[in-house]
Amino acid sequence: MQPENDAVSNELKQQPTAVLHGLLKMTNRLMAPFSTHLASQYKISLNEFRLLMAIGRLGESASHELADHTGVNVMSVSRAVAALERHGRITVTPDPRNRRRKSLSLTEEGQRLFEVMKPQTEKVADFLVSGLSNDDVEALHRIMNTVIDTLEAKDEDGNSLFLERTKPE
Repeated sequence: MQPENDAVSNELKQQPTAVLHGLLKMTNRLMAPFSTHLASQYKISLNEFRLLMAIGRLGESASHELADHTGVNVMSVSRAVAALERHGRITVTPDPRNRRRKSLSLTEEGQRLFEVMKPQTEKVADFLVSGLSNDDVEALHRIMNTVIDTLEAKDEDGNSLFLERTKPE
């Protein structure tokens, strides 16, 4: 019976890697409707789309808030903000209460584009969970939030535990 137990043990050790690869595959599949239906038609990059949709949902926001909300790194957010502003989709205005903070908000064109893209986003979301029961959707949401919390955890000095603990040897 020992070889059977070794096989089960080996399979359990491989599960985290299988989960990671499954999540990466799922992320790539989720981007297909964006690249197929929206990117070229509206001349918008994935990160620009993410920020436009986030500002549309959240309202006026700062770049660092959008980076936290979307999980996109600050440099990529900065590039997307510059492109969105250059294309007249957002306005960037200094916050009178805090000179270092700049508020981002949708322009009329940005709001129009948000309204055009919102139904497509909702279709993707609905299809994503269409094979799940309400209980499964709640469980997935709970697990997803737990995983995100783990990835965003910081040590007492504010360093990312994820980055610190996954450094190459």
